[in-house]
Amino acid sequence: MSTSIRIAALLAGLAFPLPAAALCALCTCTVSTTNIAFGAYDPTAPTADDVNGNISISCTGLLALSGTIDVTLSPGVSGTALARQLRKGSNQLNYNLYTDVARTIVWGDGTGGTSKVTSTVPLGVLSFTNSVPVYGRIPARQWVAAGAYTDSVVITITY
Repeated sequence: MSTSIRIAALLAGLAFPLPAAALCALCTCTVSTTNIAFGAYDPTAPTADDVNGNISISCTGLLALSGTIDVTLSPGVSGTALARQLRKGSNQLNYNLYTDVARTIVWGDGTGGTSKVTSTVPLGVLSFTNSVPVYGRIPARQWVAAGAYTDSVVITITY
């Protein structure tokens, strides 16, 4: 049995607040992603299905101050980042997104057992691009109906 899997990364809901000591004065930022596409899932395979994706953040501005950028991910349709689910109607397939290649640190908002990704931007940089890898995994041996399973995860960038 084969199941086609795709996760759509939504860019709606990106947050770029400007605190009093803003990281970048008069900044323009863009965010782009590559979808996490698991492809065909084989429930009889003895190993997990692992894939990689990427979030790219590019900002230009008048003056960059030393600071950090936080990247958080929403839990998706399951409502909890610790137990994300791809869904097809009432059918579900467990998966998760991680901050590390070993797939041991669940990527969420930094609360409830999840972690966020924080990057440092040096003083005086007028433009910067930050590429953040995303690591996905579907655990092995989940018996599900064939079909296309999806989830939508919102990326929030805060500086």
